[in-house]
Amino acid sequence: MDIRQLREKAKGLDSVVRIGKMGVTPNQIAEIKKVLMKRKLIKVKMLPSFFEGKDKREVSQGLANDLGAQLVDLIGNVIVLYKR
Repeated sequence: MDIRQLREKAKGLDSVVRIGKMGVTPNQIAEIKKVLMKRKLIKVKMLPSFFEGKDKREVSQGLANDLGAQLVDLIGNVIVLYKR
């Protein structure tokens, strides 16, 4: 599946994980991995304060790398991740 198709599929999805200003905890990483293995395509919503003073694209890509997933899209404070 290419990026364009994944973005189209993600439009109808709701965010399944929310990340607060304290950042990503090991428990959240484990939970996101479980959800990714089950659903393959998910949205993760982050509070604006989480990104404060940081580059959104870098933070999002770092999270995707930690999860072994592909960053499909970054829209505002919501990222879309895909796991094959």
